[in-house]
Amino acid sequence: MTPTCLFPQLLPGLLFLTWLHTCLAHHNPSLRGHLHTHGTPRCYSAEELPLGQAPPHLLARGAKWGQALPVALVSSLEAAGHRRKYEGSSAATQCPVLRPEELLEADTHQRSISPWRYRVDTDGDRYPQKLAFAECLCGGCIDARTGRETAALNSVHLLQSLLVLRRQPCSIHGVGPPTPGAFAFHAEFIRVPVGCTCVLPRSV
Repeated sequence: MTPTCLFPQLLPGLLFLTWLHTCLAHHNPSLRGHLHTHGTPRCYSAEELPLGQAPPHLLARGAKWGQALPVALVSSLEAAGHRRKYEGSSAATQCPVLRPEELLEADTHQRSISPWRYRVDTDGDRYPQKLAFAECLCGGCIDARTGRETAALNSVHLLQSLLVLRRQPCSIHGVGPPTPGAFAFHAEFIRVPVGCTCVLPRSV
């Protein structure tokens, strides 16, 4: 993929990093002109962090996070998990046998010949803390004629880059051991599995 093709995909992340720089400098003028994405971010004391969460001005990004599939799916996945627990059922974890007549109104991840399920990944030091991760149900793919798994193709994850905040302990003095309850926040890209697809095996 050429740099020209990659630029539109990276533009939202670059704009967010610019916003983050400006926002941090606004809340701490001493950082203006000195904050770098690869440098040392501001260390927030326990008194500045509401219930140990990221500062509200950093979480303002949440309005846009909510539009990302890995974030938007979390509430429905948790609701479905509560229903299964109440009903005593469980989510599919094995490669299914596809029967077209049973899948006419099913979701895409269930009708795919590389079916997958979603799970909620929770990380207390990441914002958003909860993300929906796709898990492939088959090692191979399902033959559309038989409805059963075949090793002629491989199932692989489809990955989406997502910009998140990472919380790390820090020292408010800049050196020495971390200050209890103090954290710094780093912007970073992570790769989130959002679905599965079929590919040819790398070797026969």
